[in-house]
Amino acid sequence: MSLSLQSLEPERSVYFDGSRLTLEDVCALSRRECSAELSTSPEFLRRISRGAEFLDRLLAEDGVIYGVTTGYGDSCTVTIPPRLVPELPHHLYTYHGCGAGRFLTPEETRAVLATRLASLAQGVSGVGMALLRQLELLLRHDILPLIPAEGSVGASGDLTPLSYVAAVLCGEREVWYRGARRPAAEVLAQLGIKPLRLRPKEGLAIMNGTAVMTALACLAWERAEYLCQLATRITAFNVLASAGNAHHFDEALFAVKPHAGPQRVAARLRVDLTADRPSRNEKRLQDRYSLRCAPHVIGVLEDALPFFRTQIENELNSANDNPIIDPDGERVLHGGHFYGGHIAFAMDSLKNAVANVADLLDRQLALLVDSRFNHGLPPNLSGATGERAAINHGLKAVQISVSAWTAEALKQTLPASIFSRSTECHNQDKVSMGTIAARDCLRVLELSEQVVAAMLIATRQGVALRQRVDGELSLGPALSAMQADLGKRIPLVEEDRALDRELQGLLTAIRAREWRLYEA
Repeated sequence: MSLSLQSLEPERSVYFDGSRLTLEDVCALSRRECSAELSTSPEFLRRISRGAEFLDRLLAEDGVIYGVTTGYGDSCTVTIPPRLVPELPHHLYTYHGCGAGRFLTPEETRAVLATRLASLAQGVSGVGMALLRQLELLLRHDILPLIPAEGSVGASGDLTPLSYVAAVLCGEREVWYRGARRPAAEVLAQLGIKPLRLRPKEGLAIMNGTAVMTALACLAWERAEYLCQLATRITAFNVLASAGNAHHFDEALFAVKPHAGPQRVAARLRVDLTADRPSRNEKRLQDRYSLRCAPHVIGVLEDALPFFRTQIENELNSANDNPIIDPDGERVLHGGHFYGGHIAFAMDSLKNAVANVADLLDRQLALLVDSRFNHGLPPNLSGATGERAAINHGLKAVQISVSAWTAEALKQTLPASIFSRSTECHNQDKVSMGTIAARDCLRVLELSEQVVAAMLIATRQGVALRQRVDGELSLGPALSAMQADLGKRIPLVEEDRALDRELQGLLTAIRAREWRLYEA
């Protein structure tokens, strides 16, 4: 093959040799920050070849193998004539070409390819090295199958969306390549890549697994972890803007309730607010819950993230197709590892915790814009003064939009996993809905990030107006640096203006993780 790279390879590589990967590896691959590289070690190559060779011997001995010499699913009682066995894998991805909805984004698609490659590299799927290399080439050259997001019930894994990966490996359907939608056959030919002819079992190996839901879960976890930190920083700003009481985050107070997450959030707030502590003798001893209880709300997400990481990474590092091929014991093991229950639970739970954080920030904004509750700030955080104050409305509409985004996020929190349906002639009679849960979670994150972007405008405005009302605030280094950065991005809102471009710019910054927040 004559292969020309479309750009310089990233300096760092993620090696696929069956060893454990992290969700950060998948996220880095999704952003093209590193390259995918299959191991060339003799041990790895032998392990992959042993499984394929074992299947070849079984076929030669007229062995009965599900999905190889039989039909799929409920059709497992149908015996395939030997001369038709080579065609069966291609029929599998062909009849599953019925996806709908939006296409996965380039980042999501790269994560799917990486996640499927990680599973097959475990060496217990009975595939040949040619399949693994073809997946590696898609990642290396950024040839991205156009994968419809909808159509998976999460068991037998992500059959329909992964059929688009299988088809592209074989030179069929369409890809996104260098900014254009093109036929897969045309792109593979341009790069000198020969379309794959699937070996027996390889159609099942590609499609019968949890790669889509797990890939989306990796991306969701990373976004949720950053949102958790941003919500903490925004809360610190809002305590200052509201002339709130920083002693609500006292170390001794949190020592008596030993949840680690709220303790970490409170500790971060103490560092952020150490330079400006209101007096203990203020008449208002207690702030409203959205400030006083912020560590308790954000802390639920903070505590849940490590658990979700474990579940996602265990799935990422699993062999999750069926049947499993044991090359050492020379056994074909029929089971249900394609069931995405752990991802479904993690995503259903994560979207709940994230939406609650969005709701917390929405409540903080409602206090900030209301002159009855913001302790001396102008109505709607308007920066207009004099007679022009009468015709300016500040962040009134921003608060309405934040309320809408929050409500929609909360509406999405109904667990997808409780809607299991019996499918495929009752063969798949209990399914995970893990991919729907993951897509829901990403939508909740998208809405919550919009809330965060709006809150960054509001907190920048609120702190500046507090300084105007009460005089210069003594901000700690982290808050001072971030307030200065926000000031450059968002001019003070004095005269009414459209804020949508600034919101979009902030969303881009949030998703690029441009602010360094708290140390681990």
